[in-house]
Amino acid sequence: MIITRTPLRISFFGGGTDMERFWSLEDGCVLSCTINKYIYVILKESYDGRIHIRCFEDENVDSVEQIKHDLIREALRLTGIKNGIEITILSDIPHTGSGLGSSSSLTVGLLNALYTFKGIEVEADTLAHLACNIEINVLGKPIGKQDQYIAAFGGMRVLTFKSDGDVEVKAVEPEYDIYKVLEKHLLLFYTGVGRKAEGILKEQNRLINDTRPILRDMKNQVVKAIDIITKADIKRFGDLMYEGWMMKKQLAGEISNSWINETIDKAFDAGASAAKITGAGGGGFLLIFCQPEFHDSVRRALGNLKEFQFSFERQGTKKFLCS
Repeated sequence: MIITRTPLRISFFGGGTDMERFWSLEDGCVLSCTINKYIYVILKESYDGRIHIRCFEDENVDSVEQIKHDLIREALRLTGIKNGIEITILSDIPHTGSGLGSSSSLTVGLLNALYTFKGIEVEADTLAHLACNIEINVLGKPIGKQDQYIAAFGGMRVLTFKSDGDVEVKAVEPEYDIYKVLEKHLLLFYTGVGRKAEGILKEQNRLINDTRPILRDMKNQVVKAIDIITKADIKRFGDLMYEGWMMKKQLAGEISNSWINETIDKAFDAGASAAKITGAGGGGFLLIFCQPEFHDSVRRALGNLKEFQFSFERQGTKKFLCS
């Protein structure tokens, strides 16, 4: 039996500049970090030679072409596995529209497991590249490349998307434990609103020529964030998050709505200094930045939302072999 554990992520700054319509003309740049919430893939040889999938909807089929789950189908096609396998997918979070990069974490973790099943060792950059190819080129999803790379590498990283298609991955390693400092200032809540990101991302993609100046400012926030982290000026990190959310809301019409705005206002009234919807927007998870002394006040203000306690994960996708 093979098990892979692939982390989800929080994207702090630069989101949207990982889309090809942006980076094909100028470099994109994102600051992102993985958290200790995971997608698990469990593989074993099937007892009857068929393909058995235990996911959000179970499937029992005779061939890859019959699989409805697009990511699983294309990962099997890519790796050349045609039958005789059982695949189980588990998740630490709601599976619809989380905004934490779950689809890309699934793809990376699935490829990691399938190649291990075949006895092939694949490096993190190759897993990320292949996952991007499946999601963006094969399936035509209107997404960028940050989620696949951060899921594969893990930790806090600056990801730079070059106009030739290359991706540079650089670890953020200040002289103090940035993970512990940020963990003391961040809260994560599930809004209870699942959403399909594709509609929002399609609009965001379509508008990139108009919003390029905003995206460029969002990209430049990454440089500012690294300077803030280096100087351990954590208050300014929250200020930068606030500015980033104000810019992000201008990228597409459904990134925010009256309910999200009202919820964030409640958090501000309770002492928060920044808040943002993770991922494409419209629902999913709400990330709050506030001083530790205001945590309980914010929790009370958002009492109808489920909090997900989290810490940061320093590693990317991992595999475990069980006899």
